[in-house]
Amino acid sequence: MNPILWEPSKAFRDASRLTHFARWLESRTEPAARTKVGEFLARAAGSDYASLWRWSVEHLEDFWQAIWDYFEVQASSPYSAILSSRAMPGAEWFPGAQLNFAEHVFRQRTAARPALMFRSETAPLTSISWDELYDQTSRCAAGLRAAGVGVGDRVAGYLPNIPQAVVAFLACASLGAVWSSCSPDMGAVSVLDRLQQIAPKVLFHVDGYVYKGKRFDRRDVVAELEAKLPGLEHSVQVPYLEPSTRQRSWEDFLRPAQALDFVQAPFAHPLWILYSSGTTGLPKPIVHSAGGILLEMLKCLGLQMNLGPESRLFWFTTTGWMMWNFLVSGLLVGATPILYDGSPATPDMGVLWRLADEAGITCFGTSAAYLGALQSADYRPREHHRLDSIVSLGSTGSPLAPEGFDWVYENVKSDLWLVSLSGGTDVCTAFVGGSPWLTVRRGEIQCRSLGCNVLAFDEAGQPLLDEVGELVVADPMPSMPVGFWNDPQDCRYREAYFDVFPGVWRHGDWIKITPDGGVFVYGRSDSTVNRHGVRIGTSEIYRAVESVPGVADSLVIDLEVLGKKSYMPLFVVLAEGVELDDDLKRQIEASIRSRLSARQIPDEIVAVAEIPRTLNGKKMEVPIKKILLGTPAAKAVSTGSMANPESLRFFIDFAVSRRS
Repeated sequence: MNPILWEPSKAFRDASRLTHFARWLESRTEPAARTKVGEFLARAAGSDYASLWRWSVEHLEDFWQAIWDYFEVQASSPYSAILSSRAMPGAEWFPGAQLNFAEHVFRQRTAARPALMFRSETAPLTSISWDELYDQTSRCAAGLRAAGVGVGDRVAGYLPNIPQAVVAFLACASLGAVWSSCSPDMGAVSVLDRLQQIAPKVLFHVDGYVYKGKRFDRRDVVAELEAKLPGLEHSVQVPYLEPSTRQRSWEDFLRPAQALDFVQAPFAHPLWILYSSGTTGLPKPIVHSAGGILLEMLKCLGLQMNLGPESRLFWFTTTGWMMWNFLVSGLLVGATPILYDGSPATPDMGVLWRLADEAGITCFGTSAAYLGALQSADYRPREHHRLDSIVSLGSTGSPLAPEGFDWVYENVKSDLWLVSLSGGTDVCTAFVGGSPWLTVRRGEIQCRSLGCNVLAFDEAGQPLLDEVGELVVADPMPSMPVGFWNDPQDCRYREAYFDVFPGVWRHGDWIKITPDGGVFVYGRSDSTVNRHGVRIGTSEIYRAVESVPGVADSLVIDLEVLGKKSYMPLFVVLAEGVELDDDLKRQIEASIRSRLSARQIPDEIVAVAEIPRTLNGKKMEVPIKKILLGTPAAKAVSTGSMANPESLRFFIDFAVSRRS
């Protein structure tokens, strides 16, 4: 077993919301409920997490009804069942229930604490009260209603992590409209690939943004979006770099405040659309339901992360990453989200830790990549900052290596609950993460999340214990997508998650579950790129690279491995007579930066004669990834299925040179 780095005190466990929930469960007097709960909850009430998790997945319907009851979810009409069936895809949660996500947010409205806090590279820390948030949301909702936005209409944001983005989302949710956002560091092509699919009626945008002290003007990108988004009726500028000179600005769009009318919609009604791209085609527009996200966030943030009204929740994120949605959802449990827009290294590596002290952050959320950057810079927060408010530190985006655990306890705080968690945009939550009852062991994720029947499968679909296998979810979760936008018969949805193990969600990560319930995640088992905590499909990179004159073909491989520095090489096939010189490399990098973002720029660009392909012409990403990670070629690929088996030799030699 890995050494223990931190252990919760009895007082910490007893005061946790999870303990209150477990004791509430045990005390329920309904005979049917007590019969089903039985021995599991008797042990769980004594802080036995394994028993509580087992009950939560073996009695799935009882568990999610308990979440509904414990957090006092309000519905204007009752549900007729908890779960229609456990079949995946197709499971229907709480049919008949009608509710509104934003209404549950504003149940937390109080004058006792701020709703939001915000800081950027150029703006000092400010607080937004609950009354101010309600007022702004009601004014924005009135503006949307006047613009003809109703139930099911899409509203998009091309916005930084600023309060107006939260206001626009909540206004959208109050009306039963569907929200979707992209970060302004994304180029026009990347944004259009996403938003053209959903045809938003309204676009909120900024004129630009600031990063590392530099101003980036995005007015040309916005003009292209306005010209090419189908069905766009209103484009609203949120002034950021300069006062707005547009005909339709944020203040012009807002209407006089009025009481919010929370439109009631079915549990499965779309709340927002997130995006995850694969090896081919456009990014997948993932539709999450208002009810599913509501329940999952109450459970994850309230119980797993132990957040409540006294919490100040920070996560370093942009609006283009699911962690923004996760951060904003902290409002549901009464936590105060801390928004930050800018670079985590400007003017120096201490900027976010100064924010922690200034804002009184209790949960400091970031990525493993950021913690690695601190290590590389030899920046030790405990030597420069108080950090006395921080209770927990969350790390996600990519696996946190054992050395990363050591670094946190040596250089941040010794008395700190380190929550390494792993999930995905696909479910907008963590499959595996933290529990306030459990110890933190070096390099190990504490547990599987309640209500998530996470298993490791071998290639034959058999469960593994203490061995590395495919991360699968054997039973439905409320926050699984209700589908992809404009995906008749759920064809793309089924292909994305259920084509390998029918009826079982395959996520695309390597995972190992220990006999004690701890978890190790080893990175992607497929070819998806996980760059600096943001996942993106290779198809988007190929479109950017192969648009450069002189590049005939390409292959990108993300070698994300636990315990090792991330390395992403790009292999390019050049047109006849073209050489891979510094100028061409700069053109390739510029295309990636403008179409996607700087985080997708490869660590190395290498010229090759040809890209390995299958007989039907598909790029062989996963086999090449296996070879570069050290798998013998004979085990990684069947040359009989290749159109050009001789192309393997370069990659075999390249792998050997990398290891030497």
